Amino acid sequence: MASTTFSGPVTSTNGFIGALTGNVTGNVTGNIAGTGRVTHATTAAINATATATAAEVATGYITVTSATAVVITLPTGTLLGAALGAAKGTVFDLYIDNTASTSSGAVTVAVATNGILSSAAVDTAGSFGDLTIPVGATGLARFTIMFSSATAYVFTRTA
Repeated sequence: MASTTFSGPVTSTNGFIGALTGNVTGNVTGNIAGTGRVTHATTAAINATATATAAEVATGYITVTSATAVVITLPTGTLLGAALGAAKGTVFDLYIDNTASTSSGAVTVAVATNGILSSAAVDTAGSFGDLTIPVGATGLARFTIMFSSATAYVFTRTA
């Protein structure tokens, strides 16, 4: 197969061979292989109790460096869905890093209007429903946000 450079939209009926580099936008279907590594070029810092903006959550990685407890309330389903371009079936992972906080700087996450805890989160509060992130080395958490529509999401802790 020859290597060719194109500009503008390109369509293939037989698929493409090779690696994707740079930013990829739009829908990607089929088998995706790689290192399994997720890199967040942009992060958001929230260091006091607040409602996170949709743009902050859309970075996928929130850092907290506080000496006191912090409550982060997620944005409404409507705002978050619009920021992510979400539709029914959209899945998004949110990481919260509380490793640099000190003393009693635990972080608690709360959902807002049109955000609900999954049944796993409600049934098993000690794991999937654990919405508190401790201080220090174990202060990392991954949450999965699954959209049931463009304006409503289900929230679960997954790590």
